Amino acid sequence: MITRLLLALKKWALPILVLYALALTIGSLAHIGDIPSLGSSFDDKIYHVIAYFFFTVLVYNSYKKRKVAYAILISAICVIIYGIVIEVLQQVLTSYRTLDIYDAFANALGVVFAALIIRFKNKLKLK
Repeated sequence: MITRLLLALKKWALPILVLYALALTIGSLAHIGDIPSLGSSFDDKIYHVIAYFFFTVLVYNSYKKRKVAYAILISAICVIIYGIVIEVLQQVLTSYRTLDIYDAFANALGVVFAALIIRFKNKLKLK
C-alpha cells in the first residue's frame, strides 16, 4: 500500500506541487482568521517549519522525477527564495501582514530539516 502511494505521489508530483504552492501563497497573503493554537508562544513559527518542510519535499520530488542533478540543493534554494519573496510580498502587498525575519528563519529551518531527512533517506537507499 505504501509503495502504491509513493508511486502515485511520483506520478502526480507536479500537480500536487502546484496546488500546494498555490495554497501556501494564498494562505500567506490572504487575510485569514486565527490559526489553531498548539499551546506555545511560537505556534506561528512551528506552522512555518511544517509548511516549508512539506513544500521542500514536494519540490524535491518534482525535480527528482525529472532526474535533475543536485535536486536537494536546488529544491532547498528555490524554497528558501520563495519564502523570502513571500515575506517581502506580505509587507508590500498587504496592510494586515508584515515582513518577519523570524518567519523567514522558520521557513529556512523547515527547508533544512527536509533536506537533511531526504539526504539521510537517500544515503540509506544506496547501501
